[in-house]
Amino acid sequence: MLGKKLVTAQKRGETRALCLGLGMVACSVMMYFFIGITIVPFYTKSVWTTETTCKVLKANIMDKVLCPNSKGLEDEDTFPYPCLQVWVNLTTSGQEVMLYHTEDTLERNPKCSYIPDKLENSKEVKARVEKIASNFEKYQTFPCYYDPGKTQTNVILSRLYPPKGLLFAFLWPTLMFTGGCLIIVLVKISQYFSVLSAWQ
Repeated sequence: MLGKKLVTAQKRGETRALCLGLGMVACSVMMYFFIGITIVPFYTKSVWTTETTCKVLKANIMDKVLCPNSKGLEDEDTFPYPCLQVWVNLTTSGQEVMLYHTEDTLERNPKCSYIPDKLENSKEVKARVEKIASNFEKYQTFPCYYDPGKTQTNVILSRLYPPKGLLFAFLWPTLMFTGGCLIIVLVKISQYFSVLSAWQ
């Protein structure tokens, strides 16, 4: 009687462990799919792939502009903000080009180097833009990214999805997939030894 209970409990534990492993594998596959349709296209579409050194030539704060309604947003979602324009000198070519914060900044508003987050306090937005402008004046030389194919003449300060960020995005689903496969293999090995022991 006790042996039957132990066998039943063992089978239940193996079933639960097997379901856990299969669930981890399924979740990791879904995460792979989600990363593949969201992050990977942005990474492959970016042409600013080569790092170089930029030297600030001038950083000006222009009059307030409206955040463009390029993504189908309603009119009330647009907000005015000071337009910061940063011009830099590329050390590789010696050209004077405009600097943008990320690839998204250029798509949203090509007139400004930086687009602040939407904040209701206009003074806070102005203070943030002025602080960024002062940082550019303080740190004259810094790394930036340019397009080696020269389809884009401007440069960006940081990539939305650099290679390290892409690897980090794939790290967690890979660990989950590996853990799920390991659980499934261990359960199958346990079942094999249980059958072998019962046969003997």
